[in-house]
Amino acid sequence: MDEQNRNLILAIALSGLVMLVWLTFFAPEPPVTDPNAEPATTATTEGTSDTATPGVAPPAASDNVALAAPSPDATAPEAPRVTIDTPRLSGSISLLGGRIDDLALSDYRETLDSDSEGVTLLKPTTEENAYYALFGWTPAGASSTELPNHLTIWNVESGATLTPETPVTLIWNNGSGLVFRRSISVDENFMFSVTQSVENTSGEAVRIRPYGQLVRHTEPDNLKGFFIIHEGAIRMADGKLAETDYDDIVDLDVDPREAAAAQITEVAENGWVGFTDHYWMTTLIPNAGQPFTAVEKHIGTADIYLSEVRHASLTVEPGAIQSVETKLFAGAKEWETIRNYQDNGGITGFLDSIDWGWFFFLTKPIFFVLHWLNSFIGNMGWSIIGLTLIIKAILFPLAYKSYVSMARMKELQPEMAALKERAGDDKQKLQQEMMKLYKEKKVNPAAGCLPILMQIPIFFSLYKVIFVTIELRHAEWIGWIKDLSAPDPSSILNLFGLLPYATPEPGSIFAIVSLGVLPILLGISMWLQQKLNPAPTDATQAAIFAWMPWVFMFMLGSFASGLVIYWIANNTITFTQQYLIMRSQGYKPDVFGNIKGTFKRNKPEA
Repeated sequence: MDEQNRNLILAIALSGLVMLVWLTFFAPEPPVTDPNAEPATTATTEGTSDTATPGVAPPAASDNVALAAPSPDATAPEAPRVTIDTPRLSGSISLLGGRIDDLALSDYRETLDSDSEGVTLLKPTTEENAYYALFGWTPAGASSTELPNHLTIWNVESGATLTPETPVTLIWNNGSGLVFRRSISVDENFMFSVTQSVENTSGEAVRIRPYGQLVRHTEPDNLKGFFIIHEGAIRMADGKLAETDYDDIVDLDVDPREAAAAQITEVAENGWVGFTDHYWMTTLIPNAGQPFTAVEKHIGTADIYLSEVRHASLTVEPGAIQSVETKLFAGAKEWETIRNYQDNGGITGFLDSIDWGWFFFLTKPIFFVLHWLNSFIGNMGWSIIGLTLIIKAILFPLAYKSYVSMARMKELQPEMAALKERAGDDKQKLQQEMMKLYKEKKVNPAAGCLPILMQIPIFFSLYKVIFVTIELRHAEWIGWIKDLSAPDPSSILNLFGLLPYATPEPGSIFAIVSLGVLPILLGISMWLQQKLNPAPTDATQAAIFAWMPWVFMFMLGSFASGLVIYWIANNTITFTQQYLIMRSQGYKPDVFGNIKGTFKRNKPEA
């Protein structure tokens, strides 16, 4: 077995091994629901103690323990709502607690079906998996001052509908000299600005503390559960990003100040905290330069997850007005939108809310180029092919050296055969003579596998980009490819739609062999690339080469269409490059002859 073929086989086998391990040990498992489990108790969402959890009513016996209370909507009267109507958002604000608990994204739908429902982001406590934002005040220290809580019915002071042009102001008077206002505005994308103010008309100073809170009842029911994407709590604290999965929040140590699993982080100047899903996110963002306390916790008795921003305590003197602003991002994790908030809105590290992964130094520039190409091509599928051309151009010097080395190795085959004959069974002598020959002819036997090894991190990075970024979700290419983030929907089992049978359900045993057009083209492109060289004379090598394209075809058949398009384009460009470079070095690949040779070898003897 010559060194060049050995290294090439090693590189290909390594690529396959990595992918097989990935699919075997890290593939997402379907969620398992215990049919005997009781539904989670719903909790209220306000607090009355400086040390107790904002949003969760504490027991009367102690202000240091947070305890879930019955659902406020079970006993509270019906409350009016203020409509939210923007170009990209729709929903309403409940005057019960002044919570933002009804929000849908106008630009996105759950599936590609024409009758599919729009994506709902926030939901009130009257629905399953309630998810909402709260803002309020808690006493700072011992105080009997009545503050607005989860049962408080706010009044509308100004604004009938929340739009980008018309903010809304809510007002509530505690009857003891404190007048609270909450001004809410929203931009044309996904950013709310919530300004909480208090006016002290009493004769005594009061010390209170504003907060914002995101409340999530139970884990989301649509978790991907795949290690490549983070879903759960996310926090930026003075330049340090922290991501905590839902099960890790549950496993946090119980904090005595919270009586719940909690992580408390003091932020000196810049940061934000919230929950992130695959494509959507809600985040609380204090103004830059404001210190605050970031809290992530889980209340086990009610199975509620909370992300909180606790601002510094304020002393409101008689006749004075104090206010604090908190931004709320609630929407899609669009790269350009989030980058604009980071660069022009002063939100430090906001682009890191997109999970770029370990290879961020590759995934970030890869997506930047892909987004740039799409800005003038207007089609993500063709942009992926354009990206492939750029990557191959960058790697061309390495590829050129590799293919030149491969061509020279072909020229050395007669001399290699002579060396093997002279050395006989003396393997040490053979290796010494081979190294001497390589040095004399200036040939690097390992150069042939370098381009393949370089493709591994690029492949994983592009897989991350296609899987994580919302710009590939429901992005069309041509014909039947309507979603580049999903596998090829065509199937050989129904002759690619010619037969009146539906394609197998994902995850079924038939889905494994339900190859679409793109995976088949992938296998063919890899097979043709092999035919640039004659099949190895060694039976083991020949068998590995013969099976490799079809193994990859099945392995990548369930991958996102965008990734398979990249791999097909990469194989096609690699074939062209290798063919032209090898011819320039005096070696003419006999592709059709090698194909004929394959069929002759496989033809049974008469």
